[in-house]
Amino acid sequence: MSFTITPRELKDRLDKGDHIFILDVREPWEYSMAKIEGAVLIPLGNLPQSLDKLDRNVEIVAHCHHGMRSADAAGFLLQQGFTKVKNLVGGIDAWSVQIDPTVPRYR
Repeated sequence: MSFTITPRELKDRLDKGDHIFILDVREPWEYSMAKIEGAVLIPLGNLPQSLDKLDRNVEIVAHCHHGMRSADAAGFLLQQGFTKVKNLVGGIDAWSVQIDPTVPRYR
């Protein structure tokens, strides 16, 4: 089983109406500049004490800027017993390039 999802796969699933919790693990300053519609911000450093905000029965797609922090977040959630977790390949940067050019890119 793959623990990654591409921006195109995520967009297609959202368009189909699949119930997916989009977890943004970036910092608040990043979230304020660029976000995926409907994403919920829980910075990576706050994730361990925020597990009660997540539903274990809903698929979670974690994302960050390029996919490194969200890979850590996905791995952590899997270790905590979450089974429906994926990492968005390329992060919000890839989302902006491949899916939604209205989402600003940043360094």
